[in-house]
Amino acid sequence: MVAAGRHAPVPPRYLRPDLAADVVVADDATTIPIIDFQRLLLVDPEESARLHAACQDWGFFQLINHGVPDDVMEAMKASTQSFFALPAEAKQQYRQQAGQLEGYGQLFVVSEDQKLDWADVLYLNTQPPEHRNLSFWPAGESFRQTLDTYSAAVKHVADRLLGAMYMNLGLLSSMDMDPERGAGIQSVRMNYYPPCAEAADKVLGFSPHSDSDLLTLVLQVNQLQGLQIKRPPDGGGAWAWLPVTPLQGAFVVNVGDVLEIFTNGRYRSVEHRALVNAHTERLSIAAFHSPSIHATIGPLPELLGDQEVPKYKTLDHQSFITLFFSAKLQGKSFLERMKKLS
Repeated sequence: MVAAGRHAPVPPRYLRPDLAADVVVADDATTIPIIDFQRLLLVDPEESARLHAACQDWGFFQLINHGVPDDVMEAMKASTQSFFALPAEAKQQYRQQAGQLEGYGQLFVVSEDQKLDWADVLYLNTQPPEHRNLSFWPAGESFRQTLDTYSAAVKHVADRLLGAMYMNLGLLSSMDMDPERGAGIQSVRMNYYPPCAEAADKVLGFSPHSDSDLLTLVLQVNQLQGLQIKRPPDGGGAWAWLPVTPLQGAFVVNVGDVLEIFTNGRYRSVEHRALVNAHTERLSIAAFHSPSIHATIGPLPELLGDQEVPKYKTLDHQSFITLFFSAKLQGKSFLERMKKLS
């Protein structure tokens, strides 16, 4: 990838000639919703309604006034940039091991002939602290302390944001009584998308997919546009990819598959992908929040009532995770496999 960023040929396993047929929204006026976190904490009815609509109709929004201090976010950005700037041999000290998700490398590579993403990642379990494997955490007190502080601050936001969503659904009290429905565990994936001078329009930084968690909070490191979400046609026509322009200091938040399953489809996860730039590297930090590993994943009985039919299967969280990471990224195909046969 580094060589191709300097005008060397792109290896065939990265090339996706079919990308040219994709429809991309060119209207800059179409943007994902913006939610003010401080107004949510005040239980402002208009802001709560905006959040509810965003989760139902978009599955994505940008969160402003979230309260994570600027110095915490800037330190995390700097640590991410410093890690990916290390020589290849230094980063290889933290490479993924066989059968492991954590570490430096790539995810969702399950065959020798599948197309590869134009990205490197560092994937770490971060919360609670007892779930960490520090052998994959880059050495040095600065990186580890920075990630510890950042992950705790972001999880606090995710917990309260999820509480606001459950309140909109009439489920807040049930979440308080059953913490397995909350954001029990967190992992952080730092993404590095090198420039691709020769074929930026023929490779993907991350393949189209939906996330397997409850909520994902993404921080853009260098504010370079690259995230796109899939939107249904407006008045007919083809599905289209909508570019997301990140706001300075905001989190881009998206609903995950678990939350779609919990809500029996009321809130929906949305297919998204990441593009690369021809001349400039792009970096981002995604924090994934999921229920306790002991949780059961399935439609919540309180939402179903007596009449509504469950749309999704129910299984334990460990089996759910194993299934998700055992297949390549391919749109919302994983969630489709979770649907019950009618």
